[in-house]
Amino acid sequence: MRFASYHHQRQDRFAAVDDDGFLHPVPGAHSLTGLLASGDGPEALLAGGAAALEAPPGPHVSEVRLLPPLQPASVRDFVTFEEHVEGVRRSVDGSVGVPEQWYEAPTFYFTNPHAVFGAHDDIPVPPGSAVLDFELEVAAVIGREGRDLTPEQAREHIVGYTVFNDWSARDLQSAEMRVGLGPCKGKDTATTLGPYLVTADELEPYRDDEGFLRLALTAQVNGETVGEDLLSHMSWTFEEMTAYASRGTRVVPGDVLGSGTCGNGGCLAELWGLRGEHTPPPLRPGDTVTLTVEGIGTVSNTVVPGQKPVPLPTGRRRERLPRSS
Repeated sequence: MRFASYHHQRQDRFAAVDDDGFLHPVPGAHSLTGLLASGDGPEALLAGGAAALEAPPGPHVSEVRLLPPLQPASVRDFVTFEEHVEGVRRSVDGSVGVPEQWYEAPTFYFTNPHAVFGAHDDIPVPPGSAVLDFELEVAAVIGREGRDLTPEQAREHIVGYTVFNDWSARDLQSAEMRVGLGPCKGKDTATTLGPYLVTADELEPYRDDEGFLRLALTAQVNGETVGEDLLSHMSWTFEEMTAYASRGTRVVPGDVLGSGTCGNGGCLAELWGLRGEHTPPPLRPGDTVTLTVEGIGTVSNTVVPGQKPVPLPTGRRRERLPRSS
């Protein structure tokens, strides 16, 4: 089953989407986040969707502004594709290969849950950036609270999946990472989620013998294909990622877990590392990035000018007196 959040006639609504693209508002539900937080999680979502599809349809998806499927409780973005890690490392500092530590656990960072954009929203250039990039990912959405889960238990906590574009200001990110803490404003301005939440049961036919979802991934810039991969090339399953995210803490309804960027052109930085030059060039206002995931759908966003950075002073340098012996 597919679900969408949308804006139409000055109202935000939450609906099931039928096979023809018509929206059926879910009775008594104002948002996916609210429905998942009700306590019944995936069961309430499926029941609400089934009831909605029995009623007459509302507008077609082409007649509304699609919003992000949910407003996340948190966003963890993993890095689970070897080829992406290798390509981006080569782009950043010329390093070859993948660090051994990467194989030990599915690494992630927390990104901004308050900067989420819909499937066709314009994306502003982050203030101060001149090297904007996209990143093609798939996100799992948590529908039930859990803690210290096993991968087998984690499957029951994933309610569905959506397309995820992790917009990245590579110049800001590169400078920030030298501090050794992780990305900051390089990842803070925009994340695209959409066009729908597709429930986990819908994607079971794509699951291979190792537990990975074999979904075709395609990235285009201004109509030209720059990347293609399979989601099943991940090194960890979403269940393993969810289990790791829950280690020593909770995952809660509305948490979003990104797969990390796919390989074979899932972002421009990987291509820059392989080619030794910025080809294709960084994204500029007017460029349109279209990401398609088999079984889930397509998001297509156009880059627009952003705000100029508000000036801030540099950090003060303290003069330290020598310590007495």
